[in-house]
Amino acid sequence: MAWERAAIRESMLLYAVTDRAWLRGRTLAGCVRQAIEGGATFVQLREKSAPQSEAIELGKELAALCHAAGVPFVVDDDVEVARAAGADGVHVGQEDMACAQARAALGPDAIVGVSAQTVEQALQAQADGADYLGVGALIPTPTKPDAADVTLDELQAICEAVDIPVVGIGGLNVRTIPQLAGLGADGAAVVSAIFAADDCRAATEELRSVCERTFI
Repeated sequence: MAWERAAIRESMLLYAVTDRAWLRGRTLAGCVRQAIEGGATFVQLREKSAPQSEAIELGKELAALCHAAGVPFVVDDDVEVARAAGADGVHVGQEDMACAQARAALGPDAIVGVSAQTVEQALQAQADGADYLGVGALIPTPTKPDAADVTLDELQAICEAVDIPVVGIGGLNVRTIPQLAGLGADGAAVVSAIFAADDCRAATEELRSVCERTFI
């Protein structure tokens, strides 16, 4: 399905990024189901090291869950996995496949997100046809220790420079998300705050409440 720009902006509110390192014997699909039940508004499958065939199978599972719930679902980096899994689109970084190439490969109806850390990168991504931006890392995080930090002032400058939705990422949880209030971001992307929790649904419910107070 094609997602309207307004629907994509609304879906940025609580953006869940998967990480199987935190599952402790649980299934990824089970944790994602709980996250959706708890109020996650967007899901990204991030599998940096899994074989492509395994990533595709995981993607198919998550695509079915997300589509049944009306939640957008994208795959990190890999256009081929996104296409084979039936995802709504892909999220690319500055070193990954360029936004324009991803758009050409997946078509005009796909959701294409781009990571950005500067106003220049953000404007280029918007010009290349990105549907939204992921901006960070905002707060130091073990999930992406090599990611360059983006200050909150830089986040605000990016939000003011572009017309497309912006989601903050990096070290965001119930304690740190309120720091984004009033900066222009549309929501928060979280990893361990959901998937490291013993109860993914309860953790997501609490995050959703914080996001609503912060961004709406």
